[in-house]
Amino acid sequence: MQRRYDIDWLRVIAIGLLLVYHVAIGFQPWGVMIGFITNGESWSSLWLPMTMLNIWRIPFLFFVSGMGVYFSMQRRSWKELMVERSLRILVPYIFGMVCIFPISVIILQAYYHWDLHYAANAGHLWFLGNIFVYAVLLTPLFYSLQKNLNGKFVTGLKKMLSSPLGLTPVVILFVGEVLVIKPMPYELYAMTWHGFVLGLLAFVCGFCFSLCGESFWHMLRAWRWLFLVLALVLFVVRIFVFGFKTPGFLLAVESNVWIFSVLAFGSKNLNRSSKALSYLSEAAYPVYILHMIFLFLGSWLIFPLTWVAPLKFVVVLVFTFAGCFGTFEIIRRVVFLRPLFGLKIKARQPIIHKNNQGLAQA
Repeated sequence: MQRRYDIDWLRVIAIGLLLVYHVAIGFQPWGVMIGFITNGESWSSLWLPMTMLNIWRIPFLFFVSGMGVYFSMQRRSWKELMVERSLRILVPYIFGMVCIFPISVIILQAYYHWDLHYAANAGHLWFLGNIFVYAVLLTPLFYSLQKNLNGKFVTGLKKMLSSPLGLTPVVILFVGEVLVIKPMPYELYAMTWHGFVLGLLAFVCGFCFSLCGESFWHMLRAWRWLFLVLALVLFVVRIFVFGFKTPGFLLAVESNVWIFSVLAFGSKNLNRSSKALSYLSEAAYPVYILHMIFLFLGSWLIFPLTWVAPLKFVVVLVFTFAGCFGTFEIIRRVVFLRPLFGLKIKARQPIIHKNNQGLAQA
């Protein structure tokens, strides 16, 4: 089956936006209350674009993760998929919980002169724990659907999602989640029932979108401008009409419409391979795992300086990216480190010897 490079690109972009978002939290006065090192001078206007991101960035990653399972299933049995998910998700999750996130917490404690203590904690890696649980719970269902592509359910699903109106039941699912769980605030996903159930719904929907094939993607591309305009209208209404009192159901609608528009424009413009994509796609996972360490180190070094907030933001952002990618360059070259950061162990390359009888492989 043909690889969807647009999904790879969107995953890379989403991880990049995650780093930007987390750096921006350090310039909000409430950042320390959720465990971030914060700058003495706030930069409130920076949060306006972040409010657009924060209602769809995490749900979007769950959608993409569900799509990733679909593509992995095409060349693996369910046992092979479980082994692959365990190596790529569970191992980095446990390693990160024990060895990575606690380092960032110690940096936070040292910066604020709190008592230093170690505690295993998933922190920002909670996302990995969720998607591993989803994969374990849903793999039997997914393989059943895969084996019955001509059945009534899959046939009906493809027909429904070949029209933009077919996305209405998808949106209703997420609206129902908000009405039942009543999250406060909506954007609090980490280690909450809201984050778990929303992630589960997005994971299943992402799989179903990929299961529907080209008819779904053609529909998204055809209606991409409608999705984008509707998302922008909902965002403007949220900011200028409701503000912090925006109803949860409206946030759920806006979140989904943003995701539909991102998938649509990605399908239209990003479905192509490149060397940059190959590199960034491999780097994205280790960068995600490592970024809190370098974000906190950069904050520790830069925030005490007397620079203006925008300059500090840029420098901390560059420091975070540089530290993550520099460390990735080490990780990708060290065999025993690769699986700890979700990278495949590369097969040993044969050594070619020249001798008097020609070429022989060692």
